[in-house]
Amino acid sequence: MKSIRIILVETSHPGNVGASARAMKTMEQEELYLVNPKNFPSSEAIAMASGADDVLQNAVITSTLEDALTGCNYVIGATSRSRSLGWPTLEPRECVEMISKKIASSKVAVIFGPEHSGLNNEDLSRCNSVINIPSNKLFSSLNLAMAVQIICYELKIYVDRKNTPKGIDSSNLATSEELEGFHKHLEGLLEHSGFMKKERSKQLKLRLRRLFNRVILKKQEINILRGILVSLDARNKLKK
Repeated sequence: MKSIRIILVETSHPGNVGASARAMKTMEQEELYLVNPKNFPSSEAIAMASGADDVLQNAVITSTLEDALTGCNYVIGATSRSRSLGWPTLEPRECVEMISKKIASSKVAVIFGPEHSGLNNEDLSRCNSVINIPSNKLFSSLNLAMAVQIICYELKIYVDRKNTPKGIDSSNLATSEELEGFHKHLEGLLEHSGFMKKERSKQLKLRLRRLFNRVILKKQEINILRGILVSLDARNKLKK
């Protein structure tokens, strides 16, 4: 199984970045991406990393989540809140087993939101599924590094105990940027046709993304969907 990509979105405290790097390295994970970190690089992050300096030094900093997801085939969002739009939700162990059995050779990313607010719905719209760590219902807030540690721990335990199955060939799977291109193409066509009204466009976009993100789409399937959109767009232009 390849290393998963841990993505921290808009962290506000550099100590949490360092502690997350430490949590990753102890569980043999090393691919860290940071989206708009508030204070990084930082001596406090290095201190909290406690020897995982290499993970921090090799961390990739991006300005958008879209850039951080480049090259990924399957995206999982970590959240402690229930959502009205109903993303498929997994517990950590279920998540790891799914990654190992179904998409073992693919590039998987797990994204964590800001410490005080978590991932917003727009961030989650880029996810294929959501991971939720069971906790006290009256006090469910986990420290960021703790959450990272739990996910990485479950991954290491599963890999250590079982031989990793072959999984799906990631070269055949659509990447995050290919999926995003399809979504933008579809949304643009729906807006142009008048189907997607301005007053309800935000929620409709989220629901459509959830619809298509429930399955692991292949490159050929994305090409078919894009071809359908191109054909419909051409027909609409001919009618005018």
